[in-house]
Amino acid sequence: MAINPQVQSLPSYHLIRDSQQMVWVLKGNWLIAVPFGSNVEPVALSLIACTDTDFYSTGKGTPYYLGIKEQNLCLCGTEIQGQPTLQLKEENIMNLYGDVKGQEPFLFFHSKEGSTFAFQSVSCPGWFIATSSMGGQPVTLTKEGGKTERKH
Repeated sequence: MAINPQVQSLPSYHLIRDSQQMVWVLKGNWLIAVPFGSNVEPVALSLIACTDTDFYSTGKGTPYYLGIKEQNLCLCGTEIQGQPTLQLKEENIMNLYGDVKGQEPFLFFHSKEGSTFAFQSVSCPGWFIATSSMGGQPVTLTKEGGKTERKH
């Protein structure tokens, strides 16, 4: 589904659940994937499309800012010591959306692959948001086709 970034002005909210029923929870400034259960309060992910049309010509999907609902925290793809890393940074998603120039570290290409969705870091091409096969581990970036991590 293509989204016209000029029309969307409010984020949409989504609960993330992977194929093994892992959901995301906030622990400090980390997103952790844990098994869904009655005592678990998963975070809702805020998504809003980037209005900078320069990012739409890549053919990799729609570029989105990803934040945590009701928090001034946004997901950010960056390299730390040469390793692509997923971080939460204190940032208001609507401030990012309001920038005329897209803020690349905060952008993720959103695409559908079969029955799942994938989020690829714009600033770390080929790296996708993923959860570990073990609960209680941080949500990370992984190369496509990682054996122990699942894309979202």
